[in-house]
Amino acid sequence: MEIRTVFYVSDNTAVSVHNMGQSLLTQFQSVNFRQVFRPFIDNTRRAHEVAEEVGQIAKVEGAKPIVFSSLVNEETRRIVLQSGGLVFDIYDAFLQKIEGALSLNSTPSIGRSHRIIDEASYDVRINAVNYTLAHDDGITTKNYDKADVIITGLSRTGKTPTCVYLAIQFGIYAANYPMTEDDFFSADKNLSLMLSPYHSKLFGLSIDADRLHAIRHARRPNSRYSSLKQCQLEVRMAEDFFNSERIPYVNITKISVEEIAANIMHEKKLQRRVG
Repeated sequence: MEIRTVFYVSDNTAVSVHNMGQSLLTQFQSVNFRQVFRPFIDNTRRAHEVAEEVGQIAKVEGAKPIVFSSLVNEETRRIVLQSGGLVFDIYDAFLQKIEGALSLNSTPSIGRSHRIIDEASYDVRINAVNYTLAHDDGITTKNYDKADVIITGLSRTGKTPTCVYLAIQFGIYAANYPMTEDDFFSADKNLSLMLSPYHSKLFGLSIDADRLHAIRHARRPNSRYSSLKQCQLEVRMAEDFFNSERIPYVNITKISVEEIAANIMHEKKLQRRVG
């Protein structure tokens, strides 16, 4: 498999440029990309250091590193553009077209995309995160009536990271409730009774038994909890429960947290609260 080095260069956190670059690179599954993050390149000295690093790697590897850049300052941008890498300047690609469409000149400012511009939106995000953390892993079912969505699934199916992502990215109040073997075999149908008042809020996460076995084995090796037989049993019972209770669910084996969240937002018709 071909190996190529890719740089994410930003004058701030590099989160935005990484997201855009990563979404493009996933289309090339035959290449193994070695990722290098260079955030806070906010002066010419640091820009020269990055440019030198890119040039050295180009010589060693015999191929131009791919560079995704979201630098705002013209001087630092110019330095990186002359690094000898294959540079994709995010602002250069889009900003001129937007300026033309709006008949306005942009006013570049370092780090502006990450500043708290809308305090109300920021408060919504923080409140959503606080709610999610307080209702993680079935800690309490109190205030489930305030949840936008209640995610349920077996242990190690990504419930917590999905809820946190929904809270941070969309301002969604997301709780999660863990399924256990005891829930399925309890005579009083505790799981159904606990969740049935909130049926319209429920969304399930499932996973291939082989993958669940691998995840659990890394966490608790050679245990009944992580055995393939146990994983197969629990996955079958969980999906039977979702189907019998008509709870929408998604198999998360081969999809990212971002894709899981998008599925949930679409299926439950949720509206983002933050920009």
